Amino acid sequence: MYVAQDWQDYEVIDTGGGEKLERWGDVILRRPDPQIIWPIEQEDGEWRSVHGHYHRSSSGGGQWDMKKQLPDRWTISYDQLKFHIRPTNFKHTGLFPEQAANWRWMMDKIAAAGRPISVLNLFAYTGGATVAAASAGAQVVHVDAAKGMVQWAKENAALSGLADRPIRYITDDVFKFVQREERRGNKYDAIIMDPPSYGRGPSGETWKLEQSLYPFLESCMNIVSDNPLFMLINSYTTGISPTVLNNMLTMTMKPKYGGTISAGEIGLPITRTGMNLPCGILGRWES
Repeated sequence: MYVAQDWQDYEVIDTGGGEKLERWGDVILRRPDPQIIWPIEQEDGEWRSVHGHYHRSSSGGGQWDMKKQLPDRWTISYDQLKFHIRPTNFKHTGLFPEQAANWRWMMDKIAAAGRPISVLNLFAYTGGATVAAASAGAQVVHVDAAKGMVQWAKENAALSGLADRPIRYITDDVFKFVQREERRGNKYDAIIMDPPSYGRGPSGETWKLEQSLYPFLESCMNIVSDNPLFMLINSYTTGISPTVLNNMLTMTMKPKYGGTISAGEIGLPITRTGMNLPCGILGRWES
């Protein structure tokens, strides 16, 4: 497991009963997590004195129960990177802190490359990986279909002092953007993708990860540079094994570029128990 160990402004305090107790800066939140199938060992005052508790609805979705006054958004830091945090209607906060394990890895890779690195961040959300790559000196193209998420990413970059770095923000369908980049002849030294389990394109195209990810990865191979640095695939789709990502990278990147492939779970440490919370999976190819 790749564990994001070095947070100061975030921690998973405790887990149990299908929920996690988290600290985001000075704010304590209680949110559901389907991986947590064990009971709460001690549901003490800290579990009950949270700022906000997200309750799932039996009919789908859910809502926040805010116990204490919260600002509309606040800021947390990871190393020199800064991010706006805001509870959303879908239980999320605008950041997946376990991804810090990937941020640290890619920052180290880019900084050690000794050459200009161009990075393409697909399904880029609020730009955690974009900010990390740019801070290490890469040129970044950030692509997401949601205009609000792209704006949030711009704000995160500005918060981190990166507003003047070479970052292009693209609000577009990711698949069509990759196809256009192929026609333009544009190439990238590193590609990051965090595809959804399910989605629909602007013209009603259906994306289902199990059916669509491999063809999409094949299309991305057409825009990989002659001397690539890394390829990173993240997945939060239940039932997909890290070995699946390993196999796909073995079939695509390995024959053409050699390099090293690694795959596994990605997670966060749980302060009270010393255990790790699994949050998703990743597959990495690196030169």
